[in-house]
Amino acid sequence: MKKTVLAGIGLVSLLILGACGGGNKTDDNNSTKTVGVLQLVQHPSLDNAYEGFKEGLEEGGYKEDDNLKIEYQNAQNNQDNLKSMSEKLVKDEPDLLLGIATPAAQSLLNATTEIPITVTAVTDLEEAKLVKSDKKPGGNVTGTTDMVPIDKQIELLLSIVPDAKSIGIMYNAGEANSKIQADLAEKALKKAGVAVKVKTANTTNDVQQVTESLAGETDGIYVPTDNTFASAAAVIGDVVKEKKIPLVAGSTEQIDGGGLATVGIDYKSLGKQTGKMAAKILDGDAKPADTPVESADTLKLVVNKEMAEALGIDPDSIKEPK
Repeated sequence: MKKTVLAGIGLVSLLILGACGGGNKTDDNNSTKTVGVLQLVQHPSLDNAYEGFKEGLEEGGYKEDDNLKIEYQNAQNNQDNLKSMSEKLVKDEPDLLLGIATPAAQSLLNATTEIPITVTAVTDLEEAKLVKSDKKPGGNVTGTTDMVPIDKQIELLLSIVPDAKSIGIMYNAGEANSKIQADLAEKALKKAGVAVKVKTANTTNDVQQVTESLAGETDGIYVPTDNTFASAAAVIGDVVKEKKIPLVAGSTEQIDGGGLATVGIDYKSLGKQTGKMAAKILDGDAKPADTPVESADTLKLVVNKEMAEALGIDPDSIKEPK
């Protein structure tokens, strides 16, 4: 009888120890991860990318204030801020970093080649020297590109103003991403036999004057996914509405802010893609060096109906190019 009791006690003890051991292992797996985020500037596209990123992380099993801590920094388009904020984020030794927009991504990479970095709202990661190649990044950086279908967007603009003799392009020449897109747009317009007028603005203070100038000289305007112009979307919208000039922009958020239409990227969706990539890296199931850069899963036609009506255009007549 005593042997039976002792055996039972021993078995119970083993089960308890086993349960405790299992609990510790689960705790290890669910330990809190830290992510440092550096955003270039505040405007709807980049803000949405950040919100989407958090949603993607949560779908991947990482929820803020549960098993995830996020340290967020916004440089407000200031180069000095980018450098100091990058250094601060890296010094805190997070498990992963996120760079939102090219300058933010480059600043983080300048600060560390060891901590995994995901990026989003970057047009060309290779051109920005963030990766060796999109298919095989080779370093500590990977993420999503916001390269948009420039040809489709120009085709959309020309379908709205089929008799256009001149189209304006405006962007910040200091933003490498914007220049890549502007050059492609100019090439597409010239191929279509349309004259092109290009104007640039270095700060948001210059945007209104540039917009007014182009609106007075052209039949339509194209704006790439440019952070300076996105930050002044409402100002641009007021000008083109008054001048009755159709404007097609690179992102859906810019249309909400005052453009007419686009076939573009939903930055929240793009950020969500990035978040899912980040979750796999945090899990240990992926490494940036071997994780190919991803393009947007979805593109959509967005029409600002209020703007269309103000310009005397039937919003239902605006169709996505095939």
